[in-house]
Amino acid sequence: MKAVVVTGAATGIGAACIKLLVQKDYMVFAAVRKEADAATIAAQHGAAIIPLIFDVTDAGAIAAAANAVEARLGSRMLAGLVNNAGIAVPGPLLHLPIEDLRRQIEVNLIGQLQVIQAFAPLLGAGAARTGPPGRIVNMSSVAGRVAAPFLGAYNASKFGLEGMSDALRRELMVYGVDLILIEPGMIATPIWDKAAQTDLAMLEGTAYSAPGRGMLKWLVEAGRRAPGPEVVAEAVLRALTAPRPPVRIPVVRNRFTDYTLRSLLPARLVDWLMARRLGLLPK
Repeated sequence: MKAVVVTGAATGIGAACIKLLVQKDYMVFAAVRKEADAATIAAQHGAAIIPLIFDVTDAGAIAAAANAVEARLGSRMLAGLVNNAGIAVPGPLLHLPIEDLRRQIEVNLIGQLQVIQAFAPLLGAGAARTGPPGRIVNMSSVAGRVAAPFLGAYNASKFGLEGMSDALRRELMVYGVDLILIEPGMIATPIWDKAAQTDLAMLEGTAYSAPGRGMLKWLVEAGRRAPGPEVVAEAVLRALTAPRPPVRIPVVRNRFTDYTLRSLLPARLVDWLMARRLGLLPK
């Protein structure tokens, strides 16, 4: 039975991933931050999953989890590591507290590399194990390709993850370990319920008050209408199993307009279109 580690497994995309992987007869090490979440997913999936409890910013807890996985696998290879854990910190960059930016980068970028470094030997990077090398699947975003106002911190983390992943994929070739990026667009997950409760106090008295509120309203409404996380889980399965998976797998409803077109248009035109839509043009 092949084994995969999935971080951020409690809800949304992570929960959809572990459900699909269990259906496909994988042994799934499901990483969550809370004991209560571990108990919940264990009750849902029984012996098919092994909960791991760690925060991606806690190097000690990550190392302990990697040791636990190694003890369970013995000399067998870990087939995959799905780096799904992450957060989104909204707000205009001119008014965003620097500690919030640091938290965003710590979780979505530094935390991802900490997890990779801990589990890479189990995937075949520098350690003799039984079986073919495993794969790393990093959960990026369309926001790692196209930056949007009021999501600058999140964009920075995902743009960084894209660049780091490209470099790491090339470095890992010496071990035969592949790395694939998943780039979801809008996906209907509990994140939008959390987003609806976002504190917008930092916008008060600034030029961003009305545009920021409008942006949040649009994001929440569009997110709740979006495809479910199951479509992302299918992309993750493809990344883990396809003989020659693409380096990037976009998961968007309208691929041309929501993904391809923006990269083809002049940057100044994209700036103007976004600014007009959000009310950011000078009056």
